[in-house]
Amino acid sequence: MTSSGEHHGERHEEQHAGGRPTEAYDSGGSGSSGVRAQLHHRVPDLGALELLLAVARHGSLGAAAREVGITQPAASSRIRSMERQLGVALVDRSPRGSRLTDAGALVTDWARRIVEAAEAFDAGAQALRGRRDSRLRVAASMTIAEYLLPGWLIALRAERPDTAVSLQAGNSAVVAERLLANEADMGFVEGLAVPDGLDGVVVAHDRLVIVAAPSHPWARRRGPLDPAELAATPLVLRERGSGTRQVLDAALSRHGGLARPLLELASTTAVKAAAVSGAGPAVLSELAIAEELASRRLVAIPVEGVELRRDLRAVWPTGHRPTGPARDLLSLTRARPAG
Repeated sequence: MTSSGEHHGERHEEQHAGGRPTEAYDSGGSGSSGVRAQLHHRVPDLGALELLLAVARHGSLGAAAREVGITQPAASSRIRSMERQLGVALVDRSPRGSRLTDAGALVTDWARRIVEAAEAFDAGAQALRGRRDSRLRVAASMTIAEYLLPGWLIALRAERPDTAVSLQAGNSAVVAERLLANEADMGFVEGLAVPDGLDGVVVAHDRLVIVAAPSHPWARRRGPLDPAELAATPLVLRERGSGTRQVLDAALSRHGGLARPLLELASTTAVKAAAVSGAGPAVLSELAIAEELASRRLVAIPVEGVELRRDLRAVWPTGHRPTGPARDLLSLTRARPAG
C-alpha cells in the first residue's frame, strides 16, 4: 500500500517561504514536487490555432495568412512561435506549399475541438449579452425622472430600439435601496453625495429656487431673503430622503435649521401645485419651474448667503460599472448634459 501523499499526480499543498499555501502536484512519479504551470503558458492562443487550421485547409501559408488577415511573414513567425511553445514541428515548408507534419495533423485535430468549443462559448456569451441588453431598469429621483430622463431615454431608443426600458421614480434614498436590492440597473440621484454602497458620476447640475405665488408677501419684497428668515418660515417641502430636502437641510443647518414644514409632499409636481395655489412658499428645482416662472404663476424669491446648487449623479452598485444599455444611457447623459 502507498500512503495518501504518494499517489501519482495527487494534489497537495505546499508552503511558500512566506507561509502561504500554494497548489502543487507530484511530477511524473519522480517524487519531486513543482508548482503547476498556468495553462495559458502551455497552450497556444486561439489566433495561432485558427491559423494552423487555415494552413490545413489551404496547404499554403500565404493563403492561410490572407484568410486570417495577417501578412505571410507574420504567419510564419506565429507558426514558429507555436512550434517552440509545443516543442514539435507542425508544418513542413517547401516551394510547393506548406504541409502538416504528423504531429501537426494531430495538433490540428485538437485545435479544431478547441476552436469549436470557443465558438460555442462565444455564442453562449452573445446569448447572455442579448438577454441583458433586452431590458434596462432605471430608478431615478423625481426631478431627474420628470425633467431630464425623458430626453435621455428618447435618445437611447434611437440607438437601441429593441431594449425595453422601465422607469421607477422615487426619492434619492429609494433609488439607492433599489440599486442595492438589484431591482434596478442604473440610478439617478439629486443629493449632496453618492449614497453608501454606490459609485457614481456627475451628469448635470441644478439649482434650487425659492418660489411663491404672486399673491404671497415675499413676491412683493424689494430685497433678498435672509437665510435665517428662510429657515424660520414654514415651507412647502419634499419629504425627508429626497435630494431637494437633503440640500436644503444642509444649506440652512448653520442658520437654525428648517422650521416645521407647512406641507410635506412626495413629488415635485405636488409641491409645485401647492405653491401655485398659494398654500405657501416652496423650494423647487429650477428645471421644474421654467414654465411657471415665465407665465408668472410663480415668482422666484432671491436669497443671499446660502448655497443651493447641487450635482445630479448617475449611480450604480460599487464595483459594478454599467454595461450594455446602462453604459449607453450613461454615455448619452454625458453627451447631452443639462444644467
